[in-house]
Amino acid sequence: MSQAAIVARLRAAGCVFAEDEARLLIEAASTPDDLAAMVDQRVAGWPLEHVVGWADFGGQRIAVDPGVFVPRRRTELLVSRAAALATPGATVVDLACGSGAIGVAIAALVDGVRLHAVDIDPAAVGCARRNLGPVGGRVYVGDLYHPLPAELRGEVDLLVANVPYVPTAAVALLPAEARLHEPLAALDGGPDGLDLLRRVATGAPDWLRPGGHLLVETSAAQAATASNVYAAVGLTPEVVSDDELPATVVIGRA
Repeated sequence: MSQAAIVARLRAAGCVFAEDEARLLIEAASTPDDLAAMVDQRVAGWPLEHVVGWADFGGQRIAVDPGVFVPRRRTELLVSRAAALATPGATVVDLACGSGAIGVAIAALVDGVRLHAVDIDPAAVGCARRNLGPVGGRVYVGDLYHPLPAELRGEVDLLVANVPYVPTAAVALLPAEARLHEPLAALDGGPDGLDLLRRVATGAPDWLRPGGHLLVETSAAQAATASNVYAAVGLTPEVVSDDELPATVVIGRA
């Protein structure tokens, strides 16, 4: 199949960046049959990252298996803010880590960070272990703080979390790529989208060292409510946004 034919099929399927996607598919395929199958998957609506097996996030190539949440470019705001707060050798915990993309990107920016990551989905944990292993990260399967080593309690410099924050009623409005190919638990944040954020914030003071920080991605519309949640558990909140991404992160200082 020629590159022009692939571009035509992708464009007909609604792929806005058909030329770029065609190039990536060709590079990822090991045989013509593989290429044909990959093009079929993409035309059928599979996320490109699941088809080629990786995502570009923060300048790092992150392995992303089918069924695992695909890291979004907007989450690079959380990474840049976390890196700005971290010092060399900082202890960083990524809750609901998915593929481990946030930890990998932080490790690329901050020397010697000690990474710990948690996800409740065994498929995501397997993916995260492949991504974080080369940078010395430790990955646990379980619900938020529960599987973390007890010795981390009160010693964490940075807690980062891209927990689901889409309100339940809005999940049906998401693009089909997300709704059909990513786990619902990675998308649905409960009635107002902040169920998991509340749980993360409530536990944070027990795990952060004095002066440590919690960073969670939200929507701009949820930031004020999230800030109130932080304040209620004793964290000093700050909201940062980037209109170009667009992205919003709520930071809490212990």
